[in-house]
Amino acid sequence: MKRLATLLAILTLLAGCAAQQPRELTEGLGNPAQWQAHKVQISQIDGWQITGKLGLKTPDESGSATLQWLQRQSYFDIRLSGPLGQGASRLTGRPGATELEIANQGRYSAESPEALLEEQLGWQLPVSHLLWWVRGLPEPDSRSQLILDADSRLARLTQDEWRVDYLNYLEQDGFALPSRLKLYGKDLEITLVIKDWRPRLLGQ
Repeated sequence: MKRLATLLAILTLLAGCAAQQPRELTEGLGNPAQWQAHKVQISQIDGWQITGKLGLKTPDESGSATLQWLQRQSYFDIRLSGPLGQGASRLTGRPGATELEIANQGRYSAESPEALLEEQLGWQLPVSHLLWWVRGLPEPDSRSQLILDADSRLARLTQDEWRVDYLNYLEQDGFALPSRLKLYGKDLEITLVIKDWRPRLLGQ
């Protein structure tokens, strides 16, 4: 009787695992095995320095700013200069603590970068997801739909009510990294053009 109960418990557990949907639904021209290999390689990048341009468009306004992004594992330092940055803005932080400094206005803090930007600038930007999306990867803690290009990299990503189109890649230090992305959220369109990508493997 004990063996039967144990067998039923195991079968129930296996049935539950089988019923779970995969976190990634993949389609497109690419090879899923090659995509997994690409993802493992790119996931090793846990530091970078990016220089580029950020464009933002809403139903009421549009503008652009110069972007400088320094990432060191969980620490980030993102600087915007130009109209979108209201002269100059700097967003820094790590999980649980974020600070926003706006030129001639002051310094503000919050637990998450999303809450801070929405409160101070009125932008609903998925900053935590961008740490993954900018590398051409889905955020691993929520479900995603992927369309792969002929080189088994992301051509389109749909995740958490956002769509990200990957329009171009560049090769840097042996890594294929996005150089032009378009993000579409609710009443918000973001264009990110990366002119200089400097990836780092800090954890090795």
